[in-house]
Amino acid sequence: MMVKVKLYFLSIWTILDPIYYLFTRLTYIHDVDDSRTVFRVRLTRYKGRSIVLSDGTEINKNDLLIKIHLHNVKLLKEMYEIDGETAKGRLIYSKVKDGLPRLASYINRHDRYHEIKGIIGITMLNKGCQRLGFETYSIKNRYYCFLKQIVFVPMYILTSNRLSKSTVFRKPKYLVMSKDTLMKQYHIE
Repeated sequence: MMVKVKLYFLSIWTILDPIYYLFTRLTYIHDVDDSRTVFRVRLTRYKGRSIVLSDGTEINKNDLLIKIHLHNVKLLKEMYEIDGETAKGRLIYSKVKDGLPRLASYINRHDRYHEIKGIIGITMLNKGCQRLGFETYSIKNRYYCFLKQIVFVPMYILTSNRLSKSTVFRKPKYLVMSKDTLMKQYHIE
């Protein structure tokens, strides 16, 4: 029964995703073979508290960043066939790692390259992100944090076979990487 419910919600999400894409000004990042990576991105102005990254980059209110969104429907379809939380985590890690060189190339060619300070995303799944070059920061605005939790809960329910209160209501975090770190680790042109 639960499998049918998950398939039903995944079908609805698949239908609604292109509409969401249209209204969010997102852009797909393409791989070398012109297939889409797991990233969809847009320019954004940072609205959080000032942070200093480990490489010394300061990110302050209204700094220009690339906001990264994972293409969740694409990931969910691939994860549906996988058993085990560890295997699902490895899949996400691998897709993000594979997409970062394309993201670096996208930023390198961007009209506003010199203004962009880095990349930012929000996730509840932040294990292993440091190995990719990301740094995590808590979301200080509790209302925004709660809103993001509400948004992430359905995704977590659709992907997980084992649900616990502590994991479903885990606090989301900012994932941030400076442009310099991204270019040093992933730029390959």
